[in-house]
Amino acid sequence: MNKLTLAGKVAVVTGASRGVGKGIALSLGAAGATVYVTGRTVEGEKAAVPIAGTIQQTAAEVTVAGGKGIAVRCDQRDDGQVETLFRRVSDEQGRLDILVNSAWAGYEGYWNNTYFAPLHPFWQKPISYWDENMIGVRWAYVASSHAAAMMVAQRSGLIVNVSFNPDAGNPAYGAAKAAVDQMTADMAHELRDHNVSTAAIYPGLVRTEGVMSIAQYFDFSDSQSPWFVGQAVLALASDPEIVEKSGQALVVAELAKAYGFDDRDNPQH
Repeated sequence: MNKLTLAGKVAVVTGASRGVGKGIALSLGAAGATVYVTGRTVEGEKAAVPIAGTIQQTAAEVTVAGGKGIAVRCDQRDDGQVETLFRRVSDEQGRLDILVNSAWAGYEGYWNNTYFAPLHPFWQKPISYWDENMIGVRWAYVASSHAAAMMVAQRSGLIVNVSFNPDAGNPAYGAAKAAVDQMTADMAHELRDHNVSTAAIYPGLVRTEGVMSIAQYFDFSDSQSPWFVGQAVLALASDPEIVEKSGQALVVAELAKAYGFDDRDNPQH
């Protein structure tokens, strides 16, 4: 894939302390974007989950990669904090080109021992597992509503929702991701006339810090890096014909073939 540039573009990536969100933030930063890196884990405070990574670390790496990283502590559970985030972006930048909704709570029980192995069936998980999955849909909706208002006013923009096509056997997770996909399609319908696009992206098994902490449960022979997922978002954000894909659920591996990027290009390899 030819070198893509997002110089002059502004992005917000939620849940970017680590994992997929961090990989996306770094990919956008390497292309020259200003990236607002949001999450709950900040330096000098107890981590939201017992896994390495803070918003300040990600923002610093975005800047080193060639962009401008701006760390903003934002708990997606607090609508007021989300509103303040987007008001800040508007005041400081005057525009917003890309929103990536990556914040997710459905895995947190694995890291803090609220529940156990991911292979346990739904009746052996606490009922709270449903809420922990579904709340991420609400977070994406709230953030998207603020982003859409800015993007409609400027008549351009892209909203990306990190989703997945899970195997059968995880009802709460599957229902949440189906809701994300439907929301993406419905938002695209309303935004199309305003030249704003949406997409849901389907990573494969991603080698995030959290996944690697329970690596004994996975086969990594066909896995992806967080950076690879970020390259998919970069490709979509750089596509002048993105409106043709608006509202669709797109598989990251298929986007790699279509746009010509490869995980072997990962600068971390």
